[in-house]
Amino acid sequence: MFFQTLDILGTIAFAISGVLVAMHKRMDPFGVLIIAFVTAVGGGTLRDIMVGVEPVSWMQNMTFVYVIIASTIFAVVFRNKLKHLRKSLFLFDTIGIGLYTVVGIETGLVAGLHPLICIALGTMTACFGGVTRDILCNEIPVIFRKEIYATACIVGGLTYFALREFLEDQNYLFIIAGLVVIVIRLIAVRFKISLPSLYKVEGEQED
Repeated sequence: MFFQTLDILGTIAFAISGVLVAMHKRMDPFGVLIIAFVTAVGGGTLRDIMVGVEPVSWMQNMTFVYVIIASTIFAVVFRNKLKHLRKSLFLFDTIGIGLYTVVGIETGLVAGLHPLICIALGTMTACFGGVTRDILCNEIPVIFRKEIYATACIVGGLTYFALREFLEDQNYLFIIAGLVVIVIRLIAVRFKISLPSLYKVEGEQED
């Protein structure tokens, strides 16, 4: 039950982040709903296809469809409350990757996959919806910029497995790993921490 709650909360967070981007692009109501839907289920769909879940989760459970529709309506109705669009988008996107990372990891464990594969699966689950959203909205996906994004998911995944032997209550394990992802992302953006670029512009001087 707790695992499904995390999945639903992640769906809500990503659906709202999709709505915010779509409204920023001045899409019509149908476009807003489509972007919200793709953002919310994109990572989970990829995850389920990779582990052989057929049909994928959201097709088997209408709760996710209702949650996405309700989240879309909520975000549109209260768009004035979310007027600081960039900050709101960042917040909901960050919450989404934190929750979806642990959901993806747990799905991999249930499928009997190696821990490293589980971490990769959790990272893809967390990132793919946002990547699809940004591509459809003609934006460069955050994961392809210098920002700390997928790295936060990987560290959260490593934390999950590092603490797995010490915490008997799996719910606490989910919460801690998810918070690690969220906190790392928040700190990275707050203090402008990014990964170094491997590309050096010709003529650029060394520091």
